[in-house]
Amino acid sequence: MMHALIQREDGFSGTQTGPDIADLTPFLTHAEIDVPTPGPGQALIKVHLAAVNPSDIHFIKGEYGQPRRRGVPAGFEGVGEVIAGDTALIGHRVSFFATASGTWAGYALTDASGLVPCRADLAVTDAAGQLVNPLTAIAMFDMIRNSGADSFIVNAAGSQLGKLLIALGRDYGIQPIAVVRRAEQAAALKALGAAHVIVTRDPDPLDQAQAIFESLKPCILLDAVGDQFTADLFFAMPSGARWINYGKLSTDAPKLTQLGQLIFQAKQIEGFWLTRWMKQADPARIPEAFSEIQKRFVTGKWTTDVAGIVPLSAAMEKLPQVLAMPDGKAFIDPRA
Repeated sequence: MMHALIQREDGFSGTQTGPDIADLTPFLTHAEIDVPTPGPGQALIKVHLAAVNPSDIHFIKGEYGQPRRRGVPAGFEGVGEVIAGDTALIGHRVSFFATASGTWAGYALTDASGLVPCRADLAVTDAAGQLVNPLTAIAMFDMIRNSGADSFIVNAAGSQLGKLLIALGRDYGIQPIAVVRRAEQAAALKALGAAHVIVTRDPDPLDQAQAIFESLKPCILLDAVGDQFTADLFFAMPSGARWINYGKLSTDAPKLTQLGQLIFQAKQIEGFWLTRWMKQADPARIPEAFSEIQKRFVTGKWTTDVAGIVPLSAAMEKLPQVLAMPDGKAFIDPRA
Protein backbone atom coordinates (compact mmCIF):
# COMPACT_ATOMS: atom_id res chain seq x y z
CA MET A 1 0.00 0.00 0.00
CA MET A 2 1.00 3.64 -0.47
CA HIS A 3 -0.23 7.11 0.43
CA ALA A 4 -1.32 9.33 -2.45
CA LEU A 5 -3.31 12.42 -3.41
CA ILE A 6 -5.95 10.89 -5.66
CA GLN A 7 -8.33 12.69 -7.99
CA ARG A 8 -11.99 12.96 -7.05
CA GLU A 9 -13.39 13.61 -10.54
CA ASP A 10 -13.24 12.22 -14.07
CA GLY A 11 -12.87 14.08 -17.35
CA PHE A 12 -13.13 17.80 -17.96
CA SER A 13 -14.93 20.43 -15.87
CA GLY A 14 -15.71 22.96 -18.61
CA THR A 15 -14.36 25.78 -16.43
CA GLN A 16 -11.37 28.10 -16.83
CA THR A 17 -10.49 29.40 -13.37
CA GLY A 18 -6.71 29.53 -13.77
CA PRO A 19 -3.90 27.96 -11.73
CA ASP A 20 -4.68 29.68 -8.42
CA ILE A 21 -6.09 27.36 -5.78
CA ALA A 22 -7.04 27.93 -2.15
CA ASP A 23 -8.61 24.57 -1.35
CA LEU A 24 -7.69 21.13 -2.72
CA THR A 25 -10.63 19.25 -1.24
CA PRO A 26 -13.01 19.64 -4.21
CA PHE A 27 -10.43 17.96 -6.44
CA LEU A 28 -8.20 15.63 -4.38
CA THR A 29 -8.36 13.17 -1.49
CA HIS A 30 -5.46 11.94 0.64
CA ALA A 31 -5.86 8.17 0.61
CA GLU A 32 -4.03 4.88 1.06
CA ILE A 33 -4.19 2.78 -2.12
CA ASP A 34 -2.46 -0.19 -3.73
CA VAL A 35 0.97 0.30 -5.29
CA PRO A 36 0.50 0.12 -9.09
CA THR A 37 1.92 -2.84 -10.99
CA PRO A 38 4.03 -2.18 -14.09
CA GLY A 39 3.04 -3.83 -17.34
CA PRO A 40 4.98 -4.26 -20.59
CA GLY A 41 6.95 -1.14 -21.44
CA GLN A 42 6.33 0.44 -18.03
CA ALA A 43 8.45 1.28 -14.98
CA LEU A 44 7.54 1.62 -11.30
CA ILE A 45 9.26 4.52 -9.52
CA LYS A 46 9.65 5.05 -5.77
CA VAL A 47 9.10 8.80 -5.72
CA HIS A 48 11.71 10.90 -3.90
CA LEU A 49 10.24 14.33 -4.72
CA ALA A 50 7.37 15.54 -6.91
CA ALA A 51 7.06 18.93 -8.58
CA VAL A 52 3.90 21.06 -8.63
CA ASN A 53 3.39 23.08 -11.81
CA PRO A 54 0.52 25.31 -13.02
CA SER A 55 -0.40 22.53 -15.45
CA ASP A 56 -0.97 20.20 -12.47
CA ILE A 57 -3.49 22.62 -10.98
CA HIS A 58 -5.28 23.05 -14.31
CA PHE A 59 -5.35 19.26 -14.58
CA ILE A 60 -6.87 18.48 -11.19
CA LYS A 61 -9.48 21.18 -11.86
CA GLY A 62 -10.41 19.53 -15.16
CA GLU A 63 -9.12 22.47 -17.19
CA TYR A 64 -6.13 20.86 -18.89
CA GLY A 65 -5.99 19.26 -22.33
CA GLN A 66 -6.08 15.74 -20.88
CA PRO A 67 -8.99 14.21 -18.93
CA ARG A 68 -8.80 13.38 -15.24
CA ARG A 69 -9.26 9.82 -13.94
CA ARG A 70 -11.08 9.39 -10.65
CA GLY A 71 -9.11 7.45 -8.03
CA VAL A 72 -5.73 7.86 -9.77
CA PRO A 73 -2.92 9.87 -8.12
CA ALA A 74 -2.33 13.35 -9.55
CA GLY A 75 1.07 14.87 -10.39
CA PHE A 76 2.86 15.00 -13.73
CA GLU A 77 6.54 15.28 -12.82
CA GLY A 78 9.04 13.97 -10.29
CA VAL A 79 12.26 12.15 -9.47
CA GLY A 80 12.81 8.79 -7.84
CA GLU A 81 14.36 5.34 -7.98
CA VAL A 82 13.28 2.74 -10.51
CA ILE A 83 12.35 -0.34 -8.48
CA ALA A 84 10.59 -2.55 -11.05
CA GLY A 85 9.49 -2.75 -14.65
CA ASP A 86 10.47 -3.33 -18.25
CA THR A 87 13.73 -1.36 -18.17
CA ALA A 88 17.46 -1.73 -17.64
CA LEU A 89 17.38 1.29 -15.28
CA ILE A 90 16.21 -0.60 -12.17
CA GLY A 91 18.07 0.83 -9.18
CA HIS A 92 18.83 4.13 -10.94
CA ARG A 93 17.65 7.61 -10.00
CA VAL A 94 15.56 9.09 -12.81
CA SER A 95 13.42 12.10 -13.62
CA PHE A 96 10.15 11.26 -15.33
CA PHE A 97 6.66 12.21 -16.46
CA ALA A 98 4.06 9.99 -14.80
CA THR A 99 2.03 8.74 -17.75
CA ALA A 100 -0.02 6.06 -15.96
CA SER A 101 -0.19 6.90 -12.23
CA GLY A 102 0.86 10.29 -10.85
CA THR A 103 3.81 11.52 -8.83
CA TRP A 104 1.90 12.86 -5.82
CA ALA A 105 2.20 9.42 -4.27
CA GLY A 106 4.71 7.04 -2.73
CA TYR A 107 5.11 5.24 -6.06
CA ALA A 108 4.38 6.28 -9.65
CA LEU A 109 3.93 4.37 -12.89
CA THR A 110 5.19 5.58 -16.26
CA ASP A 111 6.42 4.57 -19.70
CA ALA A 112 9.93 3.16 -19.39
CA SER A 113 10.94 4.84 -22.65
CA GLY A 114 10.63 8.28 -21.08
CA LEU A 115 12.94 7.82 -18.09
CA VAL A 116 15.73 10.39 -17.78
CA PRO A 117 18.80 9.20 -15.79
CA CYS A 118 20.11 11.85 -13.38
CA ARG A 119 23.68 12.85 -12.73
CA ALA A 120 24.83 12.03 -9.19
CA ASP A 121 25.61 15.71 -8.55
CA LEU A 122 22.18 16.98 -9.64
CA ALA A 123 20.23 18.34 -6.64
CA VAL A 124 16.94 16.61 -5.87
CA THR A 125 14.88 19.78 -6.42
CA ASP A 126 16.53 20.31 -9.82
CA ALA A 127 15.97 16.65 -10.71
CA ALA A 128 12.31 16.73 -9.65
CA GLY A 129 11.60 19.72 -11.86
CA GLN A 130 13.92 19.24 -14.83
CA LEU A 131 11.24 18.15 -17.31
CA VAL A 132 8.29 20.54 -17.55
CA ASN A 133 9.99 23.92 -17.18
CA PRO A 134 13.61 23.31 -18.26
CA LEU A 135 12.74 21.18 -21.28
CA THR A 136 10.09 23.72 -22.30
CA ALA A 137 12.72 26.47 -21.99
CA ILE A 138 15.16 24.54 -24.19
CA ALA A 139 12.46 23.76 -26.78
CA MET A 140 11.19 27.33 -27.02
CA PHE A 141 14.69 28.77 -27.05
CA ASP A 142 15.48 26.49 -29.99
CA MET A 143 12.59 28.23 -31.77
CA ILE A 144 14.06 31.63 -30.92
CA ARG A 145 17.54 30.69 -32.13
CA ASN A 146 16.19 29.12 -35.32
CA SER A 147 14.25 32.31 -36.08
CA GLY A 148 17.44 34.36 -36.15
CA ALA A 149 16.00 36.79 -33.60
CA ASP A 150 18.27 39.08 -31.60
CA SER A 151 15.59 39.67 -28.94
CA PHE A 152 12.41 38.07 -27.62
CA ILE A 153 9.58 38.80 -25.19
CA VAL A 154 8.62 36.54 -22.28
CA ASN A 155 5.72 37.29 -19.93
CA ALA A 156 5.18 35.87 -16.45
CA ALA A 157 8.94 36.41 -16.49
CA GLY A 158 9.32 36.07 -12.73
CA SER A 159 8.22 32.43 -12.93
CA GLN A 160 10.70 29.56 -12.87
CA LEU A 161 10.33 29.11 -16.64
CA GLY A 162 10.67 32.83 -17.28
CA LYS A 163 13.94 32.94 -15.37
CA LEU A 164 15.31 29.93 -17.26
CA LEU A 165 14.53 31.64 -20.58
CA ILE A 166 16.11 34.92 -19.48
CA ALA A 167 19.29 33.07 -18.48
CA LEU A 168 19.39 31.33 -21.88
CA GLY A 169 19.02 34.69 -23.63
CA ARG A 170 21.84 36.11 -21.50
CA ASP A 171 24.17 33.20 -22.26
CA TYR A 172 23.48 33.14 -26.01
CA GLY A 173 23.44 36.90 -26.58
CA ILE A 174 19.74 37.16 -27.49
CA GLN A 175 18.20 40.00 -25.50
CA PRO A 176 15.19 39.08 -23.31
CA ILE A 177 12.39 41.58 -22.80
CA ALA A 178 10.66 40.54 -19.57
CA VAL A 179 7.01 41.30 -18.79
CA VAL A 180 5.87 41.10 -15.15
CA ARG A 181 3.03 42.40 -12.98
CA ARG A 182 5.03 43.54 -9.94
CA ALA A 183 7.65 46.30 -10.01
CA GLU A 184 9.65 44.61 -7.24
CA GLN A 185 10.54 41.79 -9.66
CA ALA A 186 12.32 44.10 -12.10
CA ALA A 187 15.72 44.48 -10.42
CA ALA A 188 16.26 40.74 -9.98
CA LEU A 189 15.33 40.00 -13.60
CA LYS A 190 17.67 42.69 -14.89
CA ALA A 191 20.45 41.23 -12.74
CA LEU A 192 19.69 37.83 -14.25
CA GLY A 193 20.06 39.17 -17.78
CA ALA A 194 16.83 40.84 -18.93
CA ALA A 195 17.57 43.70 -21.33
CA HIS A 196 14.31 45.44 -20.37
CA VAL A 197 11.51 44.80 -17.89
CA ILE A 198 7.97 45.97 -18.62
CA VAL A 199 5.72 46.18 -15.55
CA THR A 200 2.09 45.79 -16.59
CA ARG A 201 0.80 47.60 -13.47
CA ASP A 202 2.72 50.76 -14.45
CA PRO A 203 0.59 53.60 -15.88
CA ASP A 204 1.94 53.23 -19.44
CA PRO A 205 3.27 49.69 -20.10
CA LEU A 206 2.32 49.67 -23.78
CA ASP A 207 4.08 53.00 -24.34
CA GLN A 208 7.16 51.49 -22.68
CA ALA A 209 6.97 48.51 -25.00
CA GLN A 210 6.62 50.62 -28.13
CA ALA A 211 9.66 52.68 -27.12
CA ILE A 212 11.68 49.47 -26.63
CA PHE A 213 10.54 48.15 -30.02
CA GLU A 214 12.09 51.19 -31.72
CA SER A 215 15.55 49.84 -30.90
CA LEU A 216 14.89 46.10 -30.45
CA LYS A 217 12.75 44.24 -32.96
CA PRO A 218 11.48 41.16 -31.10
CA CYS A 219 9.80 38.69 -33.42
CA ILE A 220 8.75 36.09 -30.82
CA LEU A 221 6.43 36.57 -27.82
CA LEU A 222 6.39 33.66 -25.37
CA ASP A 223 3.09 33.87 -23.53
CA ALA A 224 1.94 32.07 -20.38
CA VAL A 225 -0.76 34.62 -19.52
CA GLY A 226 -3.16 35.08 -22.44
CA ASP A 227 -4.62 38.42 -21.32
CA GLN A 228 -5.51 41.66 -23.10
CA PHE A 229 -2.11 43.26 -22.54
CA THR A 230 -0.47 40.28 -24.25
CA ALA A 231 -2.71 40.78 -27.29
CA ASP A 232 -1.97 44.53 -27.33
CA LEU A 233 1.75 43.80 -27.05
CA PHE A 234 1.57 41.38 -29.99
CA PHE A 235 -0.14 43.93 -32.21
CA ALA A 236 2.54 46.49 -31.29
CA MET A 237 5.34 44.13 -32.35
CA PRO A 238 7.05 44.38 -35.76
CA SER A 239 5.89 42.62 -38.91
CA GLY A 240 6.43 38.86 -38.90
CA ALA A 241 5.96 38.55 -35.14
CA ARG A 242 4.89 35.21 -33.63
CA TRP A 243 2.70 35.00 -30.53
CA ILE A 244 3.42 31.58 -28.97
CA ASN A 245 0.98 30.75 -26.18
CA TYR A 246 1.82 27.95 -23.75
CA GLY A 247 -0.32 28.79 -20.72
CA LYS A 248 -3.40 30.65 -19.46
CA LEU A 249 -2.67 32.34 -16.16
CA SER A 250 -5.36 34.93 -16.88
CA THR A 251 -9.03 33.98 -16.78
CA ASP A 252 -9.96 36.88 -19.09
CA ALA A 253 -10.32 36.35 -22.84
CA PRO A 254 -8.38 38.92 -24.89
CA LYS A 255 -9.95 40.83 -27.77
CA LEU A 256 -8.03 40.55 -31.03
CA THR A 257 -8.53 44.05 -32.36
CA GLN A 258 -6.14 44.09 -35.34
CA LEU A 259 -6.57 40.78 -37.13
CA GLY A 260 -5.59 42.43 -40.39
CA GLN A 261 -1.99 42.22 -39.19
CA LEU A 262 -2.16 38.45 -39.64
CA ILE A 263 -2.80 39.08 -43.33
CA PHE A 264 -0.79 42.16 -44.16
CA GLN A 265 2.09 41.91 -41.65
CA ALA A 266 2.52 38.11 -41.76
CA LYS A 267 2.01 37.76 -38.02
CA GLN A 268 1.13 34.40 -36.47
CA ILE A 269 -0.65 33.18 -33.33
CA GLU A 270 0.21 29.62 -32.32
CA GLY A 271 0.29 27.26 -29.35
CA PHE A 272 3.10 25.26 -27.77
CA TRP A 273 2.60 21.96 -25.94
CA LEU A 274 5.70 20.18 -24.69
CA THR A 275 4.23 16.72 -25.24
CA ARG A 276 3.68 17.46 -28.93
CA TRP A 277 7.16 18.98 -29.28
CA MET A 278 8.74 15.84 -27.81
CA LYS A 279 6.93 13.68 -30.38
CA GLN A 280 7.94 15.91 -33.28
CA ALA A 281 11.51 16.83 -32.31
CA ASP A 282 14.58 15.11 -33.74
CA PRO A 283 14.99 12.08 -31.42
CA ALA A 284 18.64 13.00 -30.89
CA ARG A 285 17.62 16.41 -29.51
CA ILE A 286 15.88 15.02 -26.42
CA PRO A 287 18.88 13.37 -24.66
CA GLU A 288 21.07 16.24 -25.83
CA ALA A 289 18.65 18.69 -24.20
CA PHE A 290 18.63 16.79 -20.90
CA SER A 291 22.41 16.72 -20.85
CA GLU A 292 22.43 20.50 -21.30
CA ILE A 293 19.72 20.96 -18.65
CA GLN A 294 21.58 18.98 -16.00
CA LYS A 295 24.87 20.68 -16.81
CA ARG A 296 23.27 24.12 -16.49
CA PHE A 297 21.87 23.29 -13.05
CA VAL A 298 25.06 21.68 -11.76
CA THR A 299 27.24 24.58 -12.94
CA GLY A 300 24.89 27.22 -11.54
CA LYS A 301 23.83 28.76 -14.86
CA TRP A 302 20.31 27.78 -13.81
CA THR A 303 18.88 27.59 -10.31
CA THR A 304 15.60 26.28 -8.92
CA ASP A 305 13.88 28.81 -6.68
CA VAL A 306 12.08 26.76 -4.04
CA ALA A 307 8.99 28.25 -2.40
CA GLY A 308 8.55 25.21 -0.20
CA ILE A 309 8.64 21.42 0.10
CA VAL A 310 5.41 20.05 1.55
CA PRO A 311 5.11 16.59 3.13
CA LEU A 312 2.55 14.44 1.30
CA SER A 313 0.89 13.78 4.66
CA ALA A 314 0.18 17.52 5.08
CA ALA A 315 -0.25 18.53 1.42
CA MET A 316 -4.04 18.90 1.48
CA GLU A 317 -3.66 21.66 4.06
CA LYS A 318 -0.28 23.19 3.30
CA LEU A 319 0.18 23.00 -0.48
CA PRO A 320 -2.16 25.93 -1.30
CA GLN A 321 -0.19 28.13 1.11
CA VAL A 322 3.08 27.35 -0.66
CA LEU A 323 1.53 27.79 -4.10
CA ALA A 324 0.40 31.29 -3.08
CA MET A 325 4.01 32.36 -2.49
CA PRO A 326 5.41 34.43 -5.38
CA ASP A 327 8.48 33.59 -7.47
CA GLY A 328 9.18 30.08 -6.22
CA LYS A 329 8.38 26.47 -7.02
CA ALA A 330 6.41 24.07 -4.82
CA PHE A 331 7.29 20.42 -4.26
CA ILE A 332 5.66 17.46 -2.53
CA ASP A 333 7.75 14.97 -0.53
CA PRO A 334 5.97 11.57 -0.55
CA ARG A 335 8.41 10.20 2.02
CA ALA A 336 7.17 12.60 4.71
